Amino acid sequence: MDGGGVGAVADRLRARLGPEVLVRDPVELATYECDGLGHLRAQPGLVVLARDRTDVAAAVTECARAGVPFVARGAGTGLSGGALPRADGVLIVLAKLRRVVEIDLDSERAVLEPGVANLAITQAVAADGYRYAPDPSSQQVCSIGGNVAENSGGAHCLKHGFTANHVTGLEIVTPDGGTVRLGGKAVDPPGYDLLGAFVGSEGTLGIATEVTVRLVRSPEAVQTVLAGFADTDAAGRAVAAIVADGLLPAAIEMMDALAVTAAEAAVACGYPSGAGAVLIVEVDGPAGEVAADVAEVESHCLAAGAFELRRAEREADRAQVWKGRKSAFAAVGRISPDYLVQDGVVPRTALPEVLAGITRLGAEHGIRVANVFHAGDGNLHPLVLFDADRPGELEAAEEVSHQILALCLAHGGSITGEHGVGVDKATAMPSMFSADDLDTMQMLRCAFDPDQVCNPGKIFPTPRLCGEAPGRRRGVHPLVEQGLAELY
Repeated sequence: MDGGGVGAVADRLRARLGPEVLVRDPVELATYECDGLGHLRAQPGLVVLARDRTDVAAAVTECARAGVPFVARGAGTGLSGGALPRADGVLIVLAKLRRVVEIDLDSERAVLEPGVANLAITQAVAADGYRYAPDPSSQQVCSIGGNVAENSGGAHCLKHGFTANHVTGLEIVTPDGGTVRLGGKAVDPPGYDLLGAFVGSEGTLGIATEVTVRLVRSPEAVQTVLAGFADTDAAGRAVAAIVADGLLPAAIEMMDALAVTAAEAAVACGYPSGAGAVLIVEVDGPAGEVAADVAEVESHCLAAGAFELRRAEREADRAQVWKGRKSAFAAVGRISPDYLVQDGVVPRTALPEVLAGITRLGAEHGIRVANVFHAGDGNLHPLVLFDADRPGELEAAEEVSHQILALCLAHGGSITGEHGVGVDKATAMPSMFSADDLDTMQMLRCAFDPDQVCNPGKIFPTPRLCGEAPGRRRGVHPLVEQGLAELY
C-alpha cells in the first residue's frame, strides 16, 4: 500500500485506461451521490465508468495499492444506501457491462455481465419457453449485479425463491484486484459455499463481473386473482387461510387503501373501488393444478370477506392487475412529495398485529404510512410519507421507519427481507444479532478484505475493524484513538 489518495488513483487510471472512463467534474459527480435511498448523499471523489472486467480489475488494483476505499454501483436502484459513495473514495460504475455472455439452454443456464437488467434475462429466453424467476418490482431497470449484492427477491419469491436460489456461479474481482471464480454451471459444487456467502454480501466482499444464473421453464398456465377487502385484517385472514390449506401460489401481494389510492392516481389500474386492502394472488404450473388452486384461493378470499373478485387468465389482463403493484413505490409520489421505503419481515401470523402497530406509529408521529408488501412470506414494504420542506417531518419519518423495524423484531421477524442493510440499517444489526454473531460475520469479511477498502461503512455497526479480538470490543477501538484507522 503506497498511499496517495484519490488523486493518485485517478492519475494511474488515466494512464492505464484513458481519461474517457473517469469522471472528476463536480457537476457530473453529483449524478452519482446516492442510490435509491435519496436522503443519504455523498459525492464520490472519483467515478470510473468501467467498460469491461479489465477496467474493474484495474480500478480495484489501484485502489488497493493506494489504500483508497471503493464502492461498486450498478443501476443505482438500491434502497438501503448500499451503493452510497465516499468522498475520499472511488465509485466503480458497472452499468456498461450489460452483455449476455452465453445462453446455454441444454444446461438451463445464462451467463451475464453484472449490468444486464433483470427483466432482460427473461426477454432473452422467453421465445424458447424459459424465464429467470426472481422479479424485483424494479426489474425493468435493476441489474443482476445489484440483485446478487442484495440477494433480491420480488413478488414471486414465495414459490420460486430469491436470487441466491438461482445463481450457480460468479466471477468476482477480489478487494486486492485479483480475479476468482466461485461455482459455475453445476448445481452444488463441492467445498465451502463461498458462492452463498458472496450473494447478499452487499458489495463488501468484492465485485461480481460475471454471473451464471438458472433458467426455468415457463409454466404451462398462469392465472391471477384480484380480491378487494374492507380492510387489511380481512385480507390477512385470507392469506393465512390460503397458506394453511397447503396451497403455494407463486405470489401473494397486499396493498392497503393508501397504496391503492396512489396507484390509481398514477397508472389507473382499476382496482376495486372503496377497497381498504387488495390482494393479488398468482398461481402457476400445470393447467389442471392451476385451475383447482385458483378455485380454492377464491373460496378462501370469499370466506374471509372479499367483496369483489376478478380472475385474470390472459396475459394482457394479468399485466393490468400487476400494473398497480409494480408501480406502487413510484406512485406514492402522487400523494406525497417525499417518502422512505422500509423493508422488514414478520411471520404471516403476526401480520394483523404488526400492521395495526404501524398504523399506531404513524398516528403518534403525525406521519402517513402506505403498506405494499409480499404478504405470502411476510416481507413488509411500508412507505413512510413526509414533506422534507416541513421542519421535523424527515426526522419524524426516520423515527417511524426505525420503530417499524423494532416492531418487526419484537414479533420474531427480521430487519430486512430483500433490500439489504447498507447504511440505513447498520445501527439496527445489534438488535438482531449478538456481538459474537457480528464478530463471526466480520471475520469472514476480513478474510476477503483485510484492509477494509471494499464498500466500507456498510452492514456493520461502528466501529468494527479487522484485527479485533472477538468479544473484546468495548468503546472506541484503540486504532481509532491513535488516529491509525477511520471510524466508519
